[in-house]
Amino acid sequence: MQTTDERMACPCGSGDRMADCCGRFVDSGEPPETAEQLMRSRFTAYCRKRIDYIVETTHPDARTKNLRGDVQETAEQLTWSALKVISTSHGQTDDKIGKVIFEANYEHDGKIEKHHERSRFRRFEGKWKYLDDNG
Repeated sequence: MQTTDERMACPCGSGDRMADCCGRFVDSGEPPETAEQLMRSRFTAYCRKRIDYIVETTHPDARTKNLRGDVQETAEQLTWSALKVISTSHGQTDDKIGKVIFEANYEHDGKIEKHHERSRFRRFEGKWKYLDDNG
């Protein structure tokens, strides 16, 4: 039997059900096949405050000492509401690196804001990981 979360539309904006989209990564542990899937699933994890997933999908080279606390603080302070993928470069099933440019809307202190990012991704032990925001 599916839960309400599994039946609802995925927060990443794909139009698919959560169970068929980011839920299979965030909830079921299936590894994303592309950098874009990882980026979308991380957005969903932020929306759902799934801190462990965000930390686990951060490349070891980018894991700071305070990563978990920083992610937790961001998740508590911001309410993410919409995602728009602008472009992708590489990041497919046979690539080792990828880039996804996106915009995400969020609410902070009652104001709607927009976050623009050029995320870089790199494989680690065969799985896609978030590396950094390359401006």
